[in-house]
Amino acid sequence: MTDLNTLIDMGFPKDRAEWALSMTSNKGVEAAMEFLLSHTDEAIPPANSSETLVLKPTTDESSEGGTSAEGLVAKSFKCNECDRLFKDEMEIQFHASKSGHSDFAESTEEKKPLTEEQKKEQLAKLEEKLKQKRLERENREKQDDLEREKHRIKSGKDMAEARRKMEEQEMIKIVEQRKREKQEEKMARERVKAQIESDKAARRAKLAADMGQPAPPSPVAAPAPAPTATATPPTKTADYTHTRIQIRNQDGSTLTETFEVKESLAAIRLFVQLKQGAATPFNLMTTFPRRVFTEEDYDKPLYLLGLVPSAVLIVTKA
Repeated sequence: MTDLNTLIDMGFPKDRAEWALSMTSNKGVEAAMEFLLSHTDEAIPPANSSETLVLKPTTDESSEGGTSAEGLVAKSFKCNECDRLFKDEMEIQFHASKSGHSDFAESTEEKKPLTEEQKKEQLAKLEEKLKQKRLERENREKQDDLEREKHRIKSGKDMAEARRKMEEQEMIKIVEQRKREKQEEKMARERVKAQIESDKAARRAKLAADMGQPAPPSPVAAPAPAPTATATPPTKTADYTHTRIQIRNQDGSTLTETFEVKESLAAIRLFVQLKQGAATPFNLMTTFPRRVFTEEDYDKPLYLLGLVPSAVLIVTKA
């Protein structure tokens, strides 16, 4: 129901209701109601006034001669079905659309303005309607807020559940990746160990051949040949069995490890690969004196390369 229909339903004429809404800048029924109550006796400007309906002269059997030609002025309209009075046709149309009544007639009875008590009663009804509408709107807004909150919570739970599943799947992938990395690292370590053992066995066999002795029957179980006066070179390193090697990496970090003096330089290269997982080729060199070791040097023992009792090796790009 619009504000205009509400005012008409409360008994105000359509033209005065339109006038009140226009004068109050359409601020609502309550403002228009207060304006109408405070301007009850004020006339509407001529531009908004309605035409007066005039009844044609009717017969009057009670008068002398049985007829009367006196013109009667129609001051209102009357619904013959509910006996309500209306000021103009707009009120009639509104009443007909609401009630379905269709039997209307002109009436000389004037529609009396509302008394103060009627005004107060209509104003109270209006305030009650407005209050009811406010309550309905507030309840509807609360229900909408509740539905939105439920939707937000449900969406949040769905998002949290989806995030949790994604995290679980990501964790499973990480665990599987770590397992694969550990397995690969274990296999690489075993390969390095096997290569070191193979290099040791080759060195033992070479040393035994140099000494004129038969090669050990088992490379893994055979003990290392004891050093003899003929096998040990007449150098100052003859009394050392181990050497301390410091390795400086390209990123500035250092590694320190102790090796047997009879191990080859290849053992140090495998040690670097095991520790760093280096995938790109690299070289080893010393600075004092400056020397870059070649492929032939990797088969030589450390004491022959002058890396005893200690030395510093630098890792460089190949």
